[in-house]
Amino acid sequence: MEHRTRDIVTRFAPSPTGYLHLGHVHSALEGWRAARAAGGRFLLRIEDIDHTRCRPHFAVAIARDLAWLGLDWDGPIRRQSEHFDDYRAALARLEEAGLAYPCFCTRRDIQAEVARAGGAPQGEMGLPYPGTCRHLGTAERAERRDVARDYALRLDVEAAMAHTGPLAWVEGDRRVAADPAALGDVVLAHKEIPTSYHLAVTVDDALQSVSLVTRGVDLFAATHIHRLLQALLGLPTPHYRHHPLLTDTEGRRLAKRDGALTIRAMREAGMTPEEVIAAANEGNIPPP
Repeated sequence: MEHRTRDIVTRFAPSPTGYLHLGHVHSALEGWRAARAAGGRFLLRIEDIDHTRCRPHFAVAIARDLAWLGLDWDGPIRRQSEHFDDYRAALARLEEAGLAYPCFCTRRDIQAEVARAGGAPQGEMGLPYPGTCRHLGTAERAERRDVARDYALRLDVEAAMAHTGPLAWVEGDRRVAADPAALGDVVLAHKEIPTSYHLAVTVDDALQSVSLVTRGVDLFAATHIHRLLQALLGLPTPHYRHHPLLTDTEGRRLAKRDGALTIRAMREAGMTPEEVIAAANEGNIPPP
């Protein structure tokens, strides 16, 4: 069930919220090697829709680190912040189909509602939304949108699944049945930002003809939603390969927020590209 090798297009899509660390390199190598081994294409995409956390100098540093490591990419870098019109068009289609609705709940509202309902566990994608605003009337939705400082547009997953029927995707050599309902009604966009991670990555993969998505197993749950969005928008479905994450000596996955040692710091400490790649391959995390 693998793609024909000549059709393989992979991508590495980091967010410029910090410098690259070994976990990022491990993920980039998965896609780069798959593409280069098959004579396919490897793309670099900068997922910078979050203007409050993303910084241009981190995007520059990402490209520099990859080039230093010898991980080349094909074609220009796609920056999501330059393509909001693509996401607006997809969002408009979902709204016109009656599959998106405005949500005025704050994070605190959602936490309180989930607690009242019995405390659903929080997964990699956050707390599943309990559907508080799903049944607001048309007039109330319009009135509240006019005065709200901020709101989200959420996907009505139940209605969407009724529209598409059962779905699946190919993961390596097996078929995985999609269960989008497990994440609840995910956010598609905000008032000031016309997309979310889920919508942008689905649209981008289709527009860039990505045929094999290689990414960490922490994003496996998101693929259920991405498969649903592909079906709703009439987009092709790539094959997927979710790889294990690198972890530190205490078993925690490497993360920017935990101060994971960066590629920049390793280079400044005198490590060679070959040594860094070997560490990413073997999961040998140098001491800080």
